[in-house]
Amino acid sequence: MTNIYGNTPCMLGATNLSKTKDYSQVDAVIYGIPWEGAVTWGDYTGCELGPKVMRLCSGRYSGYLPELNDIDVFEHVRLGDVGDIDVVPADVDETMNRITNFASELWDSEKFIIGLGGDHGVTYPIVRGLTQKGKKVGIVHLDAHYDNLPSHNGDQFARCSPFARLYEEENVRNESIIHAGIHGPRNKPESGKNAKNAGAVTITVNDIREHQDIRQLAKDIYAQASKDVDVVYLSICSDVLDFAFNPGGPVDGNGLTSYELLTLVYELTKQGIVGMDFVEIYPQQDPTQLSAHFASTLLLYALAGDIVYKQNQDETTAHASVHA
Repeated sequence: MTNIYGNTPCMLGATNLSKTKDYSQVDAVIYGIPWEGAVTWGDYTGCELGPKVMRLCSGRYSGYLPELNDIDVFEHVRLGDVGDIDVVPADVDETMNRITNFASELWDSEKFIIGLGGDHGVTYPIVRGLTQKGKKVGIVHLDAHYDNLPSHNGDQFARCSPFARLYEEENVRNESIIHAGIHGPRNKPESGKNAKNAGAVTITVNDIREHQDIRQLAKDIYAQASKDVDVVYLSICSDVLDFAFNPGGPVDGNGLTSYELLTLVYELTKQGIVGMDFVEIYPQQDPTQLSAHFASTLLLYALAGDIVYKQNQDETTAHASVHA
């Protein structure tokens, strides 16, 4: 069975795990969250189609990245695709519970977990599933916006609010939440204040662009996110990219280039990331599906970094055993 559903292939040629839910033969697991809640700005809508279109576009790609030490990701990683969470479009609370329960099962697998959104509201229930395992969590949040408003018209799980909910989670260390890439006037003044009051760290797009060494900056970001926690989670909104590199995402200028984002992701996952999500792709806005295509490269960079991390862990273990 090569298709995950209908005419839709598994992401990047992954093994179809939607029926078996058997994670024992894979190293990393892809899943989709085809959810869109409240539309908070204009008519930019339709990101519930993101997981489907990202999978469709992924059929063009191998795992070979000549620019990253000539690595073929799939020589090292067995990738599984478990399908999509069964969301309920008319019931926000039920959907949030379903996402948490689904993610909780995936966290039990102890694989590298990758979620495809969907709107950014899905990050809260995903991380909630991780905190329920007793893990203290730090988060690297790459985004143009803080997404930390209390609610949108009373919806506390809206795409503008996941980090307001995460600030409230007992097993999320707020000082280890790093809002990175923040920029632009579609943020509200209270967003910066909310982050500061919660104890979260802000790194603006200018902080990234003006740093002399983006690779060292990624290490510094990870060091802050990993302090006094058990695991670090990575959440990426497509609008951390400048709209010149993201025609199928929100309309935010002055963002990162694709090179800057890919480099950050690779360097972060080299340090040890437990899982990640990539959200806010609007296929209807993008007739050439450039943003959905970019998802494949982004995930391959993340997996390439995770390969390096695990190789380093194996070498450390082997060295320790020799000198025991």
